Amino acid sequence: MTTVAANNQQLPSLSGGLYAFFFDVDGTLAAIQSRPDKAFIPEPVRQTLQALYTLSNGALALVSGRPIHELDMLAAPLRTPAAGVHGAERRGADGELHRISLPASMGQELSAALHTAMAKWPGTQLETKGMAFALHYRRARQYEDEVMQLARSLVERFPTLALQPGKCVVEIKPQGVDKGAAITSFMGEAPFAGRIPVFIGDDLTDEKGFLAVNALQGISVKVGEGSSQAHYRLKGVDEVHAWLEQIKLQLKQDKTTSVRSQGYESLSSRI
Repeated sequence: MTTVAANNQQLPSLSGGLYAFFFDVDGTLAAIQSRPDKAFIPEPVRQTLQALYTLSNGALALVSGRPIHELDMLAAPLRTPAAGVHGAERRGADGELHRISLPASMGQELSAALHTAMAKWPGTQLETKGMAFALHYRRARQYEDEVMQLARSLVERFPTLALQPGKCVVEIKPQGVDKGAAITSFMGEAPFAGRIPVFIGDDLTDEKGFLAVNALQGISVKVGEGSSQAHYRLKGVDEVHAWLEQIKLQLKQDKTTSVRSQGYESLSSRI
């Protein structure tokens, strides 16, 4: 496992290349909150995302454990390509939505079992995502072992499901669904195809995304502490925001330089 620490100055310059941007949300664009519904992306950061989306000709996607409709609300008014629920649902640049669903009977059985069990543990929270379930224990860490055992028991009962541990949460989701697969799918489509992928994330759920980006010779950035497959590192959300602003300025400068260069070439040809 390779981990390369980096601060803002040591991260590679994105000047002079064509890039595709992929961003996790919680712990990356938005600070972690005690409850998922309290999270927000600050207005200046949403403006920077809008600028990056425009400068990259739409090659920007949010890749998160959240459902896509929540990503749209957090990024509003910007509406980007997105992968929600770790890729179980994915919306391409053309607006087409791809979704993996659980059989209705399985979903109902899971929901009933989870609600009954977690009601016994004050402070835990069950988040239902349709094709996945997130079991939060950030406000009740004393129940971590019980929550994890519950999740493992249900995955053993339904072998087509898998566990996805995260920061004070464990998710139950369909097998074969992860952020790496979602990013790889985006990279095979316009406007992402042929570009260099850049992915920033902070959690265990992002590791397969880092691996996919590394395989494509891209730029993988881990936010926060802990071992990681990412090649670079930022300390926290504030450093992410600062780096995005730096990238925006670099891309704007590249565009200005390109326009001037084209103007000079046109003038030269006329002469």
